[in-house]
Amino acid sequence: MDTNRQTIHQAMQALNTVVLGKERHIQLALCAIFAGGHVLMEDLPGMGKTTMAQAIAKVLGLHYQRIQFTSDLLPSDVVGATIFDPSQQTFRFHKGPVFSQMVLADELNRATPKSQSALLEAMEEGQVTVDGQSQPLPQPFFVMATQNPQSQTGTFPLPESQLDRFLMRLSLGYPNPEAEQALLMGDQGRARLATLQPVLNTELLSFIQQEVVTLTTSPALIQYVHRLVQHTRQHEDVQLGLSPRGAIALVQAAKAWAYIEGRLQVLPEDVQSVFVPIASHRLIGRHEKQGDVLARQLLAQVPVVAGAS
Repeated sequence: MDTNRQTIHQAMQALNTVVLGKERHIQLALCAIFAGGHVLMEDLPGMGKTTMAQAIAKVLGLHYQRIQFTSDLLPSDVVGATIFDPSQQTFRFHKGPVFSQMVLADELNRATPKSQSALLEAMEEGQVTVDGQSQPLPQPFFVMATQNPQSQTGTFPLPESQLDRFLMRLSLGYPNPEAEQALLMGDQGRARLATLQPVLNTELLSFIQQEVVTLTTSPALIQYVHRLVQHTRQHEDVQLGLSPRGAIALVQAAKAWAYIEGRLQVLPEDVQSVFVPIASHRLIGRHEKQGDVLARQLLAQVPVVAGAS
């Protein structure tokens, strides 16, 4: 594990030279991938979301394709279509850009709900169905989607069923002063994309994912997670709490975070580190409370030890 942890930290260091000042966000994104999940990045344009996705694909050695979601995009533009081949006098399936190991679904909420739903089966089942035929996707398969805030014009909010299929939601936000000053002085991290070299490969990535699953979770830790999940469902400020899928995602992400930190046993600190990005897009609050604010509030209210104040 020590060798793998060293390799992971080399990957994080390489990513930090491209996406400046976002060390925690990079670790969270890798955590989601090691846990076998998908990532939704919600932020204003120009914050580096696309650059981050491209850099992660390069460092992990994954085949990458970008899909620009627009209001006129069709589901067949995503998954592909069956087209008649005159030379063979038969119908042949032409694969769409979703047939890649990492797919960047750029500005996902600018497409109509019908086109958004084209990703649902791919994200959940690792396959797509066209004309009644199931087509397996490459493995590993990850979706990193970006979306603009819903307050911007021309957006179609993602339904709860699709939001729940993203393991995490991240928001990069503005860079810290040091990183922004470096950008203004010409230290353009995006220019380093062309020189990035793979640090991992698909075989090592699959091995890490298998090791993450084997990490130990004590009964006490599972009880802590369960109390957190129950609190999201019972709090008076919450209209919709974490689903069972969200609870499983919390445990998976906590395991991956512990693995990156070099531990074989999951601690409450690991759960706390990933709770907000796991829960924020799944929680629906009353009184217009935002999911991330609500998630932090709920996390602070549940003690690690049952009955502690």
